[in-house]
Amino acid sequence: MASLFVIIFLTVACFKVLYSVIWVPWRIQQLFRKQGVNGPNYRPFYGNTAEMTHMTKEALSKSISSLNHDILHRVSPDYYQWSAKYGKTFLCWFGMRPRLVLVDPDMIKDVMLKTTDTNDRDDYNPLSRLLFAQGLPGLMGHKWAAHRKIEAPAFNVDRIKAWVPGIVATVTIMLNNWEQKIGEKIEFEVDVHQEIHNLSAEVISEIAIGSDFEEGRRIFEILQQQEILAHQAMHNVYIPGFRFLPTKMNKLRWRLEKESRDIMRMVVERHGKTSENSTNVLSRLMPGSNMNKHGPGLEIEEIIDECKTIFYGGKEAVANALAWALLLLAQHQEWQNKAREEVLRVCKGNEHLAAENLQELKIVGLIIKETLRLYPVDNSISRRTLKNVKVGSLNIPAGTEVYVPQSAVHHDTKIWGADANEFNPARFENPPKHLGAYFPFGLGARICIGRNLAMVEAKIILAMIIKKFSFEVSPSYVHAPMMVFTLRPQYGAHILVRRISN
Repeated sequence: MASLFVIIFLTVACFKVLYSVIWVPWRIQQLFRKQGVNGPNYRPFYGNTAEMTHMTKEALSKSISSLNHDILHRVSPDYYQWSAKYGKTFLCWFGMRPRLVLVDPDMIKDVMLKTTDTNDRDDYNPLSRLLFAQGLPGLMGHKWAAHRKIEAPAFNVDRIKAWVPGIVATVTIMLNNWEQKIGEKIEFEVDVHQEIHNLSAEVISEIAIGSDFEEGRRIFEILQQQEILAHQAMHNVYIPGFRFLPTKMNKLRWRLEKESRDIMRMVVERHGKTSENSTNVLSRLMPGSNMNKHGPGLEIEEIIDECKTIFYGGKEAVANALAWALLLLAQHQEWQNKAREEVLRVCKGNEHLAAENLQELKIVGLIIKETLRLYPVDNSISRRTLKNVKVGSLNIPAGTEVYVPQSAVHHDTKIWGADANEFNPARFENPPKHLGAYFPFGLGARICIGRNLAMVEAKIILAMIIKKFSFEVSPSYVHAPMMVFTLRPQYGAHILVRRISN
């Protein structure tokens, strides 16, 4: 009797495995093929992840011979190769999860603007979730909506304007250091990717917790280590329960997570006692804050999660975007000169920018927008369908990941013209009106909550650098854009900086 029970149990278990690993993927693949959507064949359990990993390694092994912006083959090699073979809309597999790749602006708009009860952000691999913890980017459904409602006022325009003097003061310190490095020399070489990362970390420390970079330094160091571990996890199929095994890498993950949370908890608890008149983001998230008009605030552990997200996301977005912007202006001296003339005109002899000047920096704004088109920070956006939906002419089953490669859309010649791979900020004087054509901060309800802060910070930093220094691309620079969680220069962004004569 016991042996019969074991046989029945094993038979049912085998049937369930075959059903989920073989039958369901085959059925989904056939459903899409009948609708004219093809792609690489599904392989049991691992899907196409091995092919994706191989393509990425091969792409990153070679730099781009010159500083041109036709980068799709390097930053999205799977899309580049498979779209050429199967068409711009195709189906591939990340493990057993179907991934529908879309670049059509109408379909992108349709997906991104659907309500969160129809689709939501795709879930993170549990091993990579530690980087973002359970902050806003990782939350879903009602919990996401509640956190978003509480956090949104912390990033409103008036609040951002109040931070401008602090941002200006922090940038001034960096520029004074550059002055000292130049000394009596004509120029000096600087990796602006690293410099702006440090600068952005200082700014975020002040804005997020009202403290200088020294207090946040260890947090940023831990986040950098967690980023590497999370990126490794993202490129592997997660085996349920694996995160609980005491492997060497898991032990490192646990230690880093505990240390980061302990530091943030100490910061949160200390600031909770002195946040009454504070203007930083942390004070607006505290329970009982009289500045929070949208509920009782968040619990301590939730605040820790949100602060980790702000620290990582706030630093990465601005630092990477500005590194690319400075490289582009170093390459295109005519736009550098136009921007400098504008900054000098707007400042009118004043030493520092003020919040009311920022709207006048039109050319600087065009440059940042064009930079984010050519080198979008995130490079891709994904959503997971929660029920069967229709997008355009396609019927998409529940559980499908809808994947939008931003670089492919932002470099599409049908949208942007024959010069789509060229740097031309003037195109944003009359940009495409279609919402699905340009979305550097996402689209729809989940659009980046810190987008206005990022644009203000980027404008201030870029304008202040242009005002004091001229620069060109260093001979040592190697053009090698790469995607980790953000799009960044693989070997740094080296430019030659010269002081402008007064």
